[in-house]
Amino acid sequence: MSRQKILIVEDEIVIRTSLKKFLEKQSFLIEEAESLKAALRFNLQDFALIITDLRLPGPSGTDIIKEAMEVPVLVMTSYASVTSAVDAMKLGAADYVAKPFDYQDLLSKVKTLIEEKSHPAIIEGMLGSCEAILDLMRRIHKVAPTGTNVLIQGESGTGKELVAKAIHKASHQSGHNMISLNCAAIPDTLIESELFGHEKGAFTGATNARVGLIEAADGGTLFLDEIGELPLEAQARLLRVLQEGEVRRVGSVATKKVSVRLIAATHRNLKELTQRGGFREDLYYRLNVVKLILPPLRDRNDDITTLADHFLKLNCDQLGKPCLSFSPSAQNVIQSYRWPGNIRELENAIERAVILCEGKTISPDLLSVDSESGQETLLKSTLANNIEKPLVDNEDNLSLEDYFQKFVLEHQDSMTETELAQQLGISRKSLWQRRQKLNLPRERSRKL
Repeated sequence: MSRQKILIVEDEIVIRTSLKKFLEKQSFLIEEAESLKAALRFNLQDFALIITDLRLPGPSGTDIIKEAMEVPVLVMTSYASVTSAVDAMKLGAADYVAKPFDYQDLLSKVKTLIEEKSHPAIIEGMLGSCEAILDLMRRIHKVAPTGTNVLIQGESGTGKELVAKAIHKASHQSGHNMISLNCAAIPDTLIESELFGHEKGAFTGATNARVGLIEAADGGTLFLDEIGELPLEAQARLLRVLQEGEVRRVGSVATKKVSVRLIAATHRNLKELTQRGGFREDLYYRLNVVKLILPPLRDRNDDITTLADHFLKLNCDQLGKPCLSFSPSAQNVIQSYRWPGNIRELENAIERAVILCEGKTISPDLLSVDSESGQETLLKSTLANNIEKPLVDNEDNLSLEDYFQKFVLEHQDSMTETELAQQLGISRKSLWQRRQKLNLPRERSRKL
């Protein structure tokens, strides 16, 4: 097996030399640099790992992160603090170690990072191999043990709660409860009672004292989904929990100390919301310590088929149906449709198709996603692949109707309606409807 190369960027020669000797004894090949400028003389992509001091003469050691691209960067610093660790990770550092460090602990981190580069960490329940998802998995593994607050940003249906559960499971709080609340699902008049609890008689209908979700999550994790919908009054009370580590029930003068790790999620742009006065700026900065961004399904082209096959098998097993498959035209629909509801919509569409399927193959109509917007996207991509090259060269000057008409007129003599529909990636019903709309009835003498 070839020896892995590591670049050490450190201006203190004693530390650099001792670290080099130690890692060489572990069979690593070591290169040295005393500054960022010296480090950039190397081809950084040749290395399995870069170890850099945070403070260097000239630019900061973290500046090498963007140059390293996919090569993991381990940051060293003499100024050990949670703040510097978090700052390094926000800039993309793979991990963090404080000087003076334990060499065995450092070696463990080095081996883990190199192994993860070759075999990215897998999160239970998360499927996908696109770079955005692999990077997300790496970041989950890095942030989970820190105990810091996390903000998860992503459209509805992208799997924000799944990410929150993965963080909790890999955290030091995993032995305690993870309590979840969708802030958009609770009326404004009840949200404070739900979160902070209340005393008997605190308001009309409060016939008994009640423990709030924050108290219930003491020692564990509180996941607040759609936190952008939290009323301003509740935001102020939540800020006190994060700042002081204490909670006060509605109607009570006493406070109780709590230790809760907060994970928040939203599909909204909280920074813009703070500028409009809809979200407290101080709470935003408390939440936005580490931000994880989930890509929409339409940006995960390489993963859509993997997810669809997974949901197909899962639903066949759960519903006791024989193993079904997608028809070629159904596969085209799945790949080309924009999935505005993201993974949740894909999962629901496939569950519905499995329930309704009476044969062994799922056709596009069973997916029920051939909406006008979805069809236009699908037709444009399908026709671009099937129409003769001279037509594709002028595609910017052709409307969708032009594409459809040219394709149908050129191929209807050699194809049945079913074959035409399959090539277009739509159902026969949609093909008939578009023929009527464009006044392109099929002549009786032609093949049906």
